[in-house]
Amino acid sequence: MGTWGSGNFDSDTAADHLSGITGRLLSEIEEAMAGDPVGLEPDDYWGVVVPCDIDLLCLIAERGYVGAVVPEPAVAEVWKRTFMDVWERTIDDLEPEEEYKKTRRAELNRTFDRLVDLARARHEEE
Repeated sequence: MGTWGSGNFDSDTAADHLSGITGRLLSEIEEAMAGDPVGLEPDDYWGVVVPCDIDLLCLIAERGYVGAVVPEPAVAEVWKRTFMDVWERTIDDLEPEEEYKKTRRAELNRTFDRLVDLARARHEEE
């Protein structure tokens, strides 16, 4: 059936649209993670945008809408290790306050763990 409810995301067309949006977020993250690690440094574009993209992806996927895609759990785990390794190696170069460093590290870990947990849950359903 093409439509299964009255909600904005309760149709095949909406699911296709959502798949496209989440697919673009995934592609952007994949591209950043596969690129030069310098681009993931805390003061570089992807160092800021990747966690934003992950947060957006989680917000959409957690709603349980048909069509929202997430990576395989192993991929999400590699992304976390890659990103956090770069962050840990380079954050001190920016001379942040210790409290900022502590709270930012916790936020980044929460963000990536949220994606890993969501990926595990989603892929166990399949």
